[in-house]
Amino acid sequence: MLTGKQKRYLRSLAMTTKPLINVGKNGLGDTFVAGVKDALEARELVKISLLPAADDTPQEVADTLQAAIQGVEIAQIIGHMVVVYKQAEKKDHRKISLEVNAR
Repeated sequence: MLTGKQKRYLRSLAMTTKPLINVGKNGLGDTFVAGVKDALEARELVKISLLPAADDTPQEVADTLQAAIQGVEIAQIIGHMVVVYKQAEKKDHRKISLEVNAR
């Protein structure tokens, strides 16, 4: 579980990044979850954008990811954006988590 300071730090990092994954009319299938999982392993922080054609709400996207990926944390839901965080399993990929754990 992330503390308030940790979430604030993650939100500040996400503010300057562009959305990495877009959710459209294809919805929240297995390929979407697998793509988010791979992106989280490589980057630890992923910004997801919901396109106007998407049938799902940002909260549904967050709930689906929390149910499908063990250990994922929702850093922020704002408008049509969802910011998710998960500590990388490989130590080589852990860059953001070192800063998050220090807070």
